[in-house]
Amino acid sequence: MDLSLNKLPWYGQVALFVVLGIALIGGFYWFYVLPTQAEMVTRGQRLATLRVDIQKGLTTANQLNQFRQQVAELEARLESLKAVLPEQKDVADLLRRIQTLATQSNLAIRGFKPAPSVTKQLHMEWPIALQLDGTYHNLAMFFDRVSKFSRIINVNNIVIRAKDKPEPTSTISVECMATTFVLLETAKPAAPGAKAN
Repeated sequence: MDLSLNKLPWYGQVALFVVLGIALIGGFYWFYVLPTQAEMVTRGQRLATLRVDIQKGLTTANQLNQFRQQVAELEARLESLKAVLPEQKDVADLLRRIQTLATQSNLAIRGFKPAPSVTKQLHMEWPIALQLDGTYHNLAMFFDRVSKFSRIINVNNIVIRAKDKPEPTSTISVECMATTFVLLETAKPAAPGAKAN
């Protein structure tokens, strides 16, 4: 059997070329265009997801300076609060400060005796027995200054005695308990990879 395009009539040849063309175009569309279109749809969806993620990132980046400013404000506030409730005992510093307050109030400190600390849940109470000499007026000024002091100091158990031999600048003898507070440091987490003993 001898097949040749020349033996077909002209309309048969045209029909054969049309059929072959349609088959080639159908194959091209089926094997190339459809998969490419599906990949483009998938990539379009990924692009939309990435754009949403980028927008979220930009929003967070725009807020980063605001967050940094808030952190700086909170750290400054924490530092100012540490003056009110420090994290450690400093006997020398506290004695110096109380001595300054007493001197400004024209009182003399006869005794300064720290008592054992009392540990609470978040802080430690640190009582200090004070013995002072001066006048009622000067004692009132001292208590006023203590109340305005940056560090929290509670004064209680006040015993005031008139002196047997008063002087113009010293008519009373005072014993009191000044209690200040120390913030307990929170337990720091163990370093990664550190073994417990």
